[in-house]
Amino acid sequence: MERTPYGFLLVAAGGFLGAVARHAVDLGAGEAVAAATAAAGGGAPTGAGTLVANVAGSFALGLLLTRASSDRVRLFVGTGALSSFTTYSTFVADAVALGTPAGAWYVAASYATGFAAAALGFAVGGRDGR
Repeated sequence: MERTPYGFLLVAAGGFLGAVARHAVDLGAGEAVAAATAAAGGGAPTGAGTLVANVAGSFALGLLLTRASSDRVRLFVGTGALSSFTTYSTFVADAVALGTPAGAWYVAASYATGFAAAALGFAVGGRDGR
Protein backbone atom coordinates (compact mmCIF):
# COMPACT_ATOMS: atom_id res chain seq x y z
CA MET A 1 0.00 0.00 0.00
CA GLU A 2 1.00 3.55 -0.58
CA ARG A 3 2.42 5.15 2.58
CA THR A 4 2.65 8.69 1.31
CA PRO A 5 0.75 11.84 2.21
CA TYR A 6 -1.26 11.31 -0.99
CA GLY A 7 -2.22 7.80 0.14
CA PHE A 8 -3.43 9.15 3.48
CA LEU A 9 -5.39 11.86 1.64
CA LEU A 10 -7.08 9.21 -0.53
CA VAL A 11 -8.16 7.26 2.56
CA ALA A 12 -9.36 10.42 4.32
CA ALA A 13 -11.35 11.67 1.32
CA GLY A 14 -12.88 8.24 0.75
CA GLY A 15 -13.66 7.94 4.46
CA PHE A 16 -15.48 11.26 4.44
CA LEU A 17 -17.59 10.29 1.43
CA GLY A 18 -18.35 6.83 2.81
CA ALA A 19 -19.42 8.18 6.20
CA VAL A 20 -21.72 10.77 4.63
CA ALA A 21 -23.22 8.13 2.31
CA ARG A 22 -23.75 5.75 5.22
CA HIS A 23 -25.53 8.44 7.21
CA ALA A 24 -27.83 9.12 4.23
CA VAL A 25 -28.59 5.40 3.82
CA ASP A 26 -29.21 5.04 7.54
CA LEU A 27 -31.66 7.96 7.54
CA GLY A 28 -33.44 6.85 4.37
CA ALA A 29 -33.77 3.19 5.34
CA GLY A 30 -34.74 4.07 8.89
CA GLU A 31 -37.50 6.40 7.70
CA ALA A 32 -38.81 3.86 5.19
CA VAL A 33 -38.93 1.05 7.75
CA ALA A 34 -40.41 3.32 10.42
CA ALA A 35 -43.18 4.38 8.03
CA ALA A 36 -43.90 0.78 7.06
CA THR A 37 -43.99 -0.47 10.65
CA ALA A 38 -46.05 2.51 11.84
CA ALA A 39 -48.62 1.77 9.14
CA ALA A 40 -48.74 -1.81 10.41
CA GLY A 41 -49.13 -0.63 14.01
CA GLY A 42 -45.63 -1.53 15.23
CA GLY A 43 -42.69 0.46 16.54
CA ALA A 44 -39.63 1.45 14.53
CA PRO A 45 -37.09 -1.39 14.58
CA THR A 46 -33.40 -0.71 15.09
CA GLY A 47 -30.76 -1.64 12.55
CA ALA A 48 -32.45 -1.34 9.16
CA GLY A 49 -30.08 1.34 7.85
CA THR A 50 -27.03 -0.46 9.21
CA LEU A 51 -28.12 -3.71 7.57
CA VAL A 52 -28.69 -2.01 4.21
CA ALA A 53 -25.33 -0.21 4.36
CA ASN A 54 -23.41 -3.32 5.40
CA VAL A 55 -24.96 -5.53 2.72
CA ALA A 56 -24.44 -2.92 -0.01
CA GLY A 57 -20.88 -2.34 1.20
CA SER A 58 -20.15 -6.08 1.22
CA PHE A 59 -21.31 -6.34 -2.38
CA ALA A 60 -19.27 -3.29 -3.39
CA LEU A 61 -16.14 -4.63 -1.68
CA GLY A 62 -16.49 -8.00 -3.41
CA LEU A 63 -16.83 -6.19 -6.73
CA LEU A 64 -13.94 -3.84 -5.94
CA LEU A 65 -11.58 -6.70 -5.14
CA THR A 66 -12.13 -8.14 -8.60
CA ARG A 67 -12.16 -4.90 -10.57
CA ALA A 68 -9.88 -2.35 -8.88
CA SER A 69 -7.40 -1.00 -11.38
CA SER A 70 -4.76 0.17 -8.89
CA ASP A 71 -3.70 0.36 -5.26
CA ARG A 72 -4.87 3.97 -5.20
CA VAL A 73 -8.38 2.93 -6.19
CA ARG A 74 -8.34 0.29 -3.44
CA LEU A 75 -7.17 2.90 -0.93
CA PHE A 76 -9.80 5.46 -1.87
CA VAL A 77 -12.76 3.13 -2.38
CA GLY A 78 -11.98 0.12 -0.18
CA THR A 79 -9.97 1.42 2.75
CA GLY A 80 -11.55 4.88 2.70
CA ALA A 81 -15.11 4.90 1.41
CA LEU A 82 -16.30 1.33 2.03
CA SER A 83 -14.67 0.98 5.44
CA SER A 84 -16.55 4.03 6.69
CA PHE A 85 -19.72 3.16 4.77
CA THR A 86 -19.99 -0.21 6.49
CA THR A 87 -19.89 -0.50 10.27
CA TYR A 88 -19.35 -3.24 12.78
CA SER A 89 -19.71 -1.15 15.92
CA THR A 90 -23.19 0.15 15.04
CA PHE A 91 -24.18 -3.36 13.94
CA VAL A 92 -23.30 -4.67 17.43
CA ALA A 93 -25.05 -1.76 19.16
CA ASP A 94 -28.17 -2.39 17.06
CA ALA A 95 -28.13 -6.10 17.92
CA VAL A 96 -27.87 -5.34 21.64
CA ALA A 97 -30.65 -2.71 21.42
CA LEU A 98 -32.96 -5.25 19.79
CA GLY A 99 -32.63 -7.63 22.74
CA THR A 100 -31.63 -11.27 22.82
CA PRO A 101 -34.11 -13.03 20.49
CA ALA A 102 -34.45 -10.29 17.87
CA GLY A 103 -30.78 -9.37 18.18
CA ALA A 104 -29.72 -12.96 17.50
CA TRP A 105 -31.87 -13.03 14.35
CA TYR A 106 -30.43 -9.65 13.31
CA VAL A 107 -26.86 -10.94 13.71
CA ALA A 108 -27.62 -14.12 11.75
CA ALA A 109 -29.39 -12.19 8.97
CA SER A 110 -26.58 -9.62 8.81
CA TYR A 111 -23.85 -12.23 8.45
CA ALA A 112 -25.82 -14.34 5.96
CA THR A 113 -26.75 -11.42 3.73
CA GLY A 114 -23.31 -9.83 4.05
CA PHE A 115 -21.47 -12.97 2.96
CA ALA A 116 -24.00 -13.57 0.18
CA ALA A 117 -23.60 -9.99 -1.06
CA ALA A 118 -19.79 -10.25 -1.04
CA ALA A 119 -19.98 -13.55 -2.95
CA LEU A 120 -22.34 -11.92 -5.45
CA GLY A 121 -19.88 -9.04 -5.84
CA PHE A 122 -17.11 -11.54 -6.58
CA ALA A 123 -19.33 -13.33 -9.09
CA VAL A 124 -20.42 -10.14 -10.84
CA GLY A 125 -16.80 -9.03 -10.92
CA GLY A 126 -15.75 -12.31 -12.51
CA ARG A 127 -14.05 -14.07 -9.61
CA ASP A 128 -15.42 -17.18 -7.93
CA GLY A 129 -13.63 -16.68 -4.58
CA ARG A 130 -11.09 -19.49 -5.04
